[in-house]
Amino acid sequence: MLGGCAGYFGVWALTRHTRRSARENASELIEVAKREAAAIAQEIKNRAEEEIAVKRAELTREFDRREIEVDMKLREIRSHEESLALLDYQLEQRQDRLERENLAIKQARDAMRSLSKSLRKRLEGVAHMDAEEIKKQLREEVMLECQDELRAQRRSILERSEQDIQNEARRILVTSMQRLANKPNNDITATIVHLPSEEMKGRIIGREGRNIKSFEAATGVTLLIDESPQMVLISSFDPVRREVARVALENLVTDGRIHPASIEEFVRRAQEEIEQHTAQAGEQAVAKLNINGLHPEIIKLLGRLKYRFSYTQNALDHSIEVGFLSSMIASEIGLDPNIAKRAGLLHDIGKAVEGEYEGSHASIGAEFVKRFGETQIVVNAIAAHHEEVKPETVYAGLVILADTVSAVRPGARAETMTNYIQRLDRLEKLALSLEGVQQAFAIQAGREIRVVVKPEIVTDEAARDLAKTLRRRIEEELQYPSTIKITVIREQRFTEVAT
Repeated sequence: MLGGCAGYFGVWALTRHTRRSARENASELIEVAKREAAAIAQEIKNRAEEEIAVKRAELTREFDRREIEVDMKLREIRSHEESLALLDYQLEQRQDRLERENLAIKQARDAMRSLSKSLRKRLEGVAHMDAEEIKKQLREEVMLECQDELRAQRRSILERSEQDIQNEARRILVTSMQRLANKPNNDITATIVHLPSEEMKGRIIGREGRNIKSFEAATGVTLLIDESPQMVLISSFDPVRREVARVALENLVTDGRIHPASIEEFVRRAQEEIEQHTAQAGEQAVAKLNINGLHPEIIKLLGRLKYRFSYTQNALDHSIEVGFLSSMIASEIGLDPNIAKRAGLLHDIGKAVEGEYEGSHASIGAEFVKRFGETQIVVNAIAAHHEEVKPETVYAGLVILADTVSAVRPGARAETMTNYIQRLDRLEKLALSLEGVQQAFAIQAGREIRVVVKPEIVTDEAARDLAKTLRRRIEEELQYPSTIKITVIREQRFTEVAT
């Protein structure tokens, strides 16, 4: 019995020790498994975050592309609306002219009838008149009838001549425009520089911001660094400074050495590079138009238009286009295309002058080219292309026409969508701020506003005064292209229900 008890307790002790060892091993295995699971989960999380960042960047690029496409479609729609508005205006002008002519014809016909009646009354006593008096009365009546026919024939000849002139002008313009086809310019609002990684933003900022301060001081731009992934924004009113900053920043990022000394060096190199690019751009424009004898300073200044824009239209491309159009129209009407081409290319050169002269860009450009030996014909064409001075030659009229065609062709110029919407919103709010206005609608791409007033508050005379008041406030408070037509509507409705 003692041996059995001792064996039992020995087996029990051995079993307990074995169980304790198994529990300890199990605990260790569980801890190891937990650590491995946490490491795997962290790795999966990091990989998922990287995939999300890549997908987000792809979606952002796709969204930007779609936004640009929508913006271009809206600009095309707006240009079509403006063309339709112009056609409506021309149609209204023709209708007004026809109404005036019909009124004049009606008045002349009434006068003829009254004269005929009075003549018949006088001829009632023909038995008491001699032959000479009868002939005289008949001659006067025939002359009156012939005057009406001659007036109608004269009006028909004048209308036919005017129509022939308009058809010939359209033929010349269409022929010239068909020979020149340029792609529309994209809307340019800012300069974006892409970075290889987010870590580069911190290096650009530098310790306590010394790198970004040095860069902004050297280039004269504002560097915007926000939450946008792997990109920074360069903002400046001067496109040349913005381009210098872009080239310098891209070279700094590629080189990797970003500190105040290297920033000044790369900015200087970028300025020299842009100087070379502007000179090459001017030479390419002159070579494209095959113009000889231009002064080097004029060519250099012409190249600076490459980085300037007017309503999203590149100034240098616009100048080249005006040169081509002027040359083509001059060829169609028998003038010297070389003179027209020269004046068209140089008409906006005053926009590249930074401050040596005072005045509008037309007068500045004319003074600048005159200083370097251009002829009086070219000088006057440049000075008169916005009709600030009187055109002295036909070439000035050609430049005015070509400048207008290049600026108003579909897709040439456009406002940004934000400015466009804000302008329409300000126009409607200005109308709604007047007393008695019930509704206001900006239509025809902002070229017309229709105002509906409350008839119980605003009378007919008050509605007329309200239209004049709104016109004065629009002229004083808003900035807008072309003209804005104001239509005030006062309408009363009376409704009854019969039962």
